Amino acid sequence: MSDFDAIDSLLDAVGPQAELPPGHVRRELRERARLSKAQVARALGVSPSTLSGWENGRDPSGEIRTKYAYLLDGLNTKLATATTTETAPAAEQPVTSSTAPTATPLSSPDLCQDDDADDVERLVVPEPCVLCGLPAGQRVAGFAQHLTPADCRPTATKAPTAVLAPPAGQPTAQTPKTPPRTPRTTRATERSKGPARHAFQEPSGPVDQIREAVQGALAEHGGDVDAATTALVKRAIPDAMRLLDETRKGARYDVIAHPWIPDILKKQTARGSDQIWEARPKWTRHELPPGRHQVTALDINGAYLSALKTHLPLGRLEHSTSQPHDRRRSGVHLITPPEWEHEAVLPNPIGQRDEPGPLWITEPTLRLLLRLSGPKHQLCAPPQIHESYTSGATENLLEKFRIALKDARDTAIEQGDTVTLEYVKAMYSKFVSTMGESNYNRELYRPDWMHLIRSQAFANLWLKALKAHDEGLAVVRAMGTDELHVIGDWRRVFAEGRGVTEVKVKNTYTTGSDTAQHTGEGE
Repeated sequence: MSDFDAIDSLLDAVGPQAELPPGHVRRELRERARLSKAQVARALGVSPSTLSGWENGRDPSGEIRTKYAYLLDGLNTKLATATTTETAPAAEQPVTSSTAPTATPLSSPDLCQDDDADDVERLVVPEPCVLCGLPAGQRVAGFAQHLTPADCRPTATKAPTAVLAPPAGQPTAQTPKTPPRTPRTTRATERSKGPARHAFQEPSGPVDQIREAVQGALAEHGGDVDAATTALVKRAIPDAMRLLDETRKGARYDVIAHPWIPDILKKQTARGSDQIWEARPKWTRHELPPGRHQVTALDINGAYLSALKTHLPLGRLEHSTSQPHDRRRSGVHLITPPEWEHEAVLPNPIGQRDEPGPLWITEPTLRLLLRLSGPKHQLCAPPQIHESYTSGATENLLEKFRIALKDARDTAIEQGDTVTLEYVKAMYSKFVSTMGESNYNRELYRPDWMHLIRSQAFANLWLKALKAHDEGLAVVRAMGTDELHVIGDWRRVFAEGRGVTEVKVKNTYTTGSDTAQHTGEGE
């Protein structure tokens, strides 16, 4: 076979990609069909945040593209047929109480309001509103309710909106072959009592989702703890994404899963790295106080879990040059770091760096440097900011996600549940490590978030070292996200335990003038 034959064969194997309409059309088709993002995402096997990306113009590829195109084509056909039926002459299709359209027009602000967020889910069959008890066509933050106050009034003054049967003796209008669904009515006795809020709550929440996954894995493997743990750890990434979607319901901001990313956040080579410096601590004290000392190696619990609370950029990163730091924004910054004159007793807050000159750092590192240069500490000069890529930010974007994992972790520790403990640990650690350029998590591509969360964990460790130093402890070593070695009564400084706000002893060893300066035994 010639080279051209091989190329022709390769081209023949590449079929044409399915045609997709523009993003706004995809969204309009879903909305007109009264389908929620969650419903469509479940049918396609993706997350609602991924679907949001597609409706904002990003295109899927491969088999999932074909499935999505098939769905959109089917919706377009059904909606076109429905439009033709609705616009038929009055003589062919009389308008009666049973055929009158009940859907709000697409252009209505009540229908479109807040539909970008994950908090509003359209209901195929109306459910009683948790506020007034009358049928509502949407569920908000897990509860059926009306979107506008005009539709939501005390049941004593507002008549049911159900379609009523014609009075006795009145001719019944011709019923179409496929009549529209009518709202489910509620008995007067039920409305007078008022529905309990929990009665219409979603059957499971974030913590329930974790518990059910563990119970299912144990049942599937006949109670074998090791086998169940292995299975749960393998599925930790997709499960973490589903948990993220669950905790984003009712949230104020959408998660933009695949934004535009500047070149500095892209890997320079296939096995290389991008240009962001995370300021990972890797420091050992060179000179210890005279005499022999007992050193305690402290383990910081749930370092990455705590670091999920950090200022994360919401939208597309925008470039700026030589502007003062804006605390309402977050991103990455090119700075010239200040001189650090306390290397003998405290690690450099930007980590161990061999080359001098400017470098790209993350928001947590910049905020740490600005804090240390402020009037309270005055440990260094302010960093010089040359340029930045930032966006409007919030510290609470992943807060519900973090709390759900923390609560599940706390319960697992209390109950001695090692399966849930390992599962939760895998969820948050793999969630952070795979949101960059990874083949294991294609639902979320946020290398900026990955660097920021890691840097926040490093900054949290550094601040614990500073706290120990200020309280009179001798800091001997700071490594990674969770390792801090100190000399002195550390229990008067840090609470001992397994909670995320506590520390536990990893190891103890002795060092001093007549032993090796620092052996690092037991690490």
